Amino acid sequence: MRIVLLILPMLAGTAAMAETPFLPPVPITDARVVDYRCHAGKSLQVAYYNQRGGQSFARMTVKNEALLFVDTIAASGVKYVAGPYAWWTKGEHGDLYDMTAGPNAAPLIAGCSAMPGK
Repeated sequence: MRIVLLILPMLAGTAAMAETPFLPPVPITDARVVDYRCHAGKSLQVAYYNQRGGQSFARMTVKNEALLFVDTIAASGVKYVAGPYAWWTKGEHGDLYDMTAGPNAAPLIAGCSAMPGK
């Protein structure tokens, strides 16, 4: 009986951890979709979202996986990161990097330029 009483609180804690956390909605003040034409005939479509307070996000598909990138500090331009990837933009141009490839690695997708009209 004593063993059962000791295990029950642990099981209750496990159930609480399995619940999905509540995340309040993020107030988006501006959203836009940009189509990019890149070197080697590649293309990207990136959705940008700006939040009140200055934080911004970029959503794109990389290797058949939809990812949400978050902006971070950059020396020049805007750098967005998601997992091992970094989308680095300056003006209407951008490059996609795999940060696990090393600091001197070429971009995964290079020379992207925003297409007019969007």
